[in-house]
Amino acid sequence: MYRVNEIFYSLQGEGRFTGTPAVFLRFSGCNLRCSFCDTRHENYSSMSLRDILNALNAFPARTVVITGGEPTLQLDAELCGALQEQGWRIHLETNGTRPLQPGVKVDWVTCSPKEGGDVKIQGVNELKVLFWGQDVSGFLQTPASEYRLQPLDTGDAVRNKEILKETIDYILMHPTWQLSLQTHKILNVR
Repeated sequence: MYRVNEIFYSLQGEGRFTGTPAVFLRFSGCNLRCSFCDTRHENYSSMSLRDILNALNAFPARTVVITGGEPTLQLDAELCGALQEQGWRIHLETNGTRPLQPGVKVDWVTCSPKEGGDVKIQGVNELKVLFWGQDVSGFLQTPASEYRLQPLDTGDAVRNKEILKETIDYILMHPTWQLSLQTHKILNVR
């Protein structure tokens, strides 16, 4: 049984695949306790593999974004294999502090490392760092195909505007980075 916080259908709001229709499979639980976390992932329903597949197959998209909390606490080869057999493209959003379990194969890994969390996952496609003006140069030590900075949403409109400007200025000075916005919040979609 898997601890599933929610399954919903929407547009990917962040990173490389912004605007892509996807089904989001949010697992419950995380190994970190970030003060700025905007996801309430503690609640869950126990779901079997069959329950999850039935829920996902109710939607027309064939991309599933597996997220959390921290999805690597539960993501296993059985679930990935079943998804791939049914033609799903698997995107993983992780804090990167845990390696994938043996046999787990996904199509895209977005790693959003947190301060104090050592990145242990291999095969990162996209490294996405929440930015509020801190030194992010050390994150470039994590091998990835793409590097993105995403302005931290503080919940304060004035501070958010300042952070957005700081993020843009930083990227212009350090062009290895690209901008990632939380477009789902801008568009007011889930």
